[in-house]
Amino acid sequence: MKSNRFMKPLTSPIHFHTAMIEQIPVAVFSDQEMIGSGKIVEITDFAVKIGDEFFVREACTFKYAV
Repeated sequence: MKSNRFMKPLTSPIHFHTAMIEQIPVAVFSDQEMIGSGKIVEITDFAVKIGDEFFVREACTFKYAV
C-alpha cells in the first residue's frame, strides 16, 4: 500500500529535513521530466544533494517517491 504522501511535493524546509532524517526517497523533476531520485544526503539554501548530485532547489520540483 502506498503512503498518502506518494508523489506529493516537498514544499517547506521541514519536508526536506524530515525526508533526509527519515531516509525517505524523493524524486526530482525538471518541468515534467524526472531527472533524479534517491535519498537526500545534504541540504543547503540553494541545493539538495541526492546521492552524488546536487539539484538546484529553485529549478526543480521534489516529490516523495514512497
